[in-house]
Amino acid sequence: MAEERVYVGIDVSKAWLDMAVEAAGQYWRSENNPQGIRQLEGRLAGLALKIIVVEATGGYEAKLVECLAEAQLPVARVNPGRVRRFAQGLNWLAKTDEIDARLLARFGEKANPRLTRLPSEHERRLAALVKRRRQVLEMLVSEHNRLENADPEVSPYIQDTMMQLQKQVDQLDQAIEALIEDTPDLKGKHDLLVTVPGVGQVTASTLTSQLPELGSCDRKEIAALVGLAPFSQDSGRKRGRRAIKGGRPAIRSVLYMATLASIRFNPLIRRFYSRLIGNGKETKVAIVACMRKLLTILNAMIRAQQPWKPDLAS
Repeated sequence: MAEERVYVGIDVSKAWLDMAVEAAGQYWRSENNPQGIRQLEGRLAGLALKIIVVEATGGYEAKLVECLAEAQLPVARVNPGRVRRFAQGLNWLAKTDEIDARLLARFGEKANPRLTRLPSEHERRLAALVKRRRQVLEMLVSEHNRLENADPEVSPYIQDTMMQLQKQVDQLDQAIEALIEDTPDLKGKHDLLVTVPGVGQVTASTLTSQLPELGSCDRKEIAALVGLAPFSQDSGRKRGRRAIKGGRPAIRSVLYMATLASIRFNPLIRRFYSRLIGNGKETKVAIVACMRKLLTILNAMIRAQQPWKPDLAS
């Protein structure tokens, strides 16, 4: 008989890695450092694995997930909110490191989360640059808001800070462009994305770096991954409002801006938006539907390795 595959949960903290094997009742703890990760990999090597579930914990899990994926082990990094709601449904109210590890293993068995695909080294570098650019822009906006009501004594200091921040944005733009130009894989995907009317350099760079699954999923999977899939709110005869939730907020933000531009300059998205408004849809609902439409178009383009063609989305 084939060996039964097991579900493993690993609770990650700054200091410890707590691993539990569902059904077998096994539990181990090791330190969250390179040596501890190697010890944990050694224990995993002897198991018939179905999936290893790890929560996203603000970066403490990053090295572990990277090592497990590089070892060709089936690892899934999941949203802590989903796991906590799952625990509430099971009435698992107690919380310890061991209980959390067992909960993650049970979650892997019942929820069957999608396996994590690690970005390449170039994608990681690009993601870091894009993230820093977004952070600097947020600081620039904050300084601009302070300047409006600032005392004349401090206005020059704020202006000086804004000049420095703008200089850093320009430097980051140059670094992002140089990295894309020097990396054929990134350049190929980026150049395909910018052929779409309404999709600019920032949107293309963000999707290239922070959505490596683009082109490898079907339309429903990619919409759910980004958080643009509508969730039903029906009960009995009542049909509730559909709403989106979860996913990747940074991706949705750039898609929102790209969609606003597409409604003006992309004939296909403009016609789709006009039809929705003509059918009585609210503006916000119509924009979200256009975001989902634009995302599925981009997904199809990357999968087919073809530039923008209106009939690709028809």
